[in-house]
Order: sequence, then structure tokens, then C-alpha cells
Amino acid sequence: MRKIQVQGVHHITLTGADRQTSIDFWEGVLGMPFLFEQPNLDDPEEGHLYFDPGDGRLITIFTNEARKPAGRKVPEAPGAVHHIAFAVSRSVFEQAEARLEARGVAHSGRKDRGFMDSLYFRDPLGLLIELACYRFAPPAGATHAEVLMEAHRLRLARGERAIADAHLADAIELIVARRNESLSADREARNPWNNSMT
Repeated sequence: MRKIQVQGVHHITLTGADRQTSIDFWEGVLGMPFLFEQPNLDDPEEGHLYFDPGDGRLITIFTNEARKPAGRKVPEAPGAVHHIAFAVSRSVFEQAEARLEARGVAHSGRKDRGFMDSLYFRDPLGLLIELACYRFAPPAGATHAEVLMEAHRLRLARGERAIADAHLADAIELIVARRNESLSADREARNPWNNSMT
């Protein structure tokens, strides 16, 4: 059986509140440009708003004027979406708590995830939203996923519970060594600095 090879997330569609509440949250709070709208082509009673989350892909929201902010969390039953995470830079992450508080948006506070920092809060209908900030930059030509896979292998080999900074640093070093040959590699063992560091 041949697989169907995907090449990334095309878009995510969420059931949102009314049109203005949706625009106020997705563009007003999260800064996603409101690109265009049209009717929900499967339900003429609903609108369909399109936003750019920052990578040129799409977050789309089905709206209905009868749906208002709920003030409760959405069900987190098996098969349901637990949360959606959006990438932010370190500088934005450092400002996120204060900016959410200025808008009266309750949040979790900073959460240490080992290889990233996270902050959680809810959209107007109760969907859990995460702001995620990696603690590392991948080497040129590599992806975050490649570094994390290598760090995971190192973590398992060392019998440790979760990915930490040491795993990330060593993973980056291994990826760079594999991708970039060095003329001095054959002389590495004769380097007096290597011997003096042990």
C-alpha cells in the first residue's frame, strides 16, 4: 500500500463565535492579518474568515452571529482538539503575559517544557491556545524537528526523562558535524587543546 505523503499543514479551521468577536481575537489579540472572507460553502448560515498566522498558511474561522463568547472551556474528550500552539519569538514571548493581562485575558503563566517555553489561555469560545517559544535555533539548513529528533535519541540513550538543554546542544553539534566536513577532522585527536580539556 502506498502512503499519501503530506508536506505540511495547509490550514486549520475552527468553529468560532460571531464575526466581530472572531476578528477581535484572531487579529486583535494574536496579530494575525484578516485576509478575506466568504460564506461557509457547506452552511449558508455561517461566515468563513481567513487569517494568516505568520507563516503564509491559513487559520480559518467559521462564524455565526448567534454564537457569542462562552466563558467556558471546550470539551477535551478523546478525538477532540486539545489545544493549538502558535510559534512566537523570544522577544514577543517575554511580553505576552503583560499584554494578555492588559486585555484582561487570563493565562497560565510561563511553563517550562524543556526544549521550549509555553503560555496558555483560551479563545472566546474556550479553545485552549498556546504560545510556544523554542529555546534553540536549528543550524542553517536544518529544522527544529530534526534537532528535536536527534535530541530525543540522545535523551533515550542517556536514560533521561525529557529533552533538556544539554540534549539540544549535543544534537546541534552532531547535525553540524554531519553536514559540514572539516579538513582538520583527521588532526582532531592530535589537538593539544582536546587533551588539556579532559
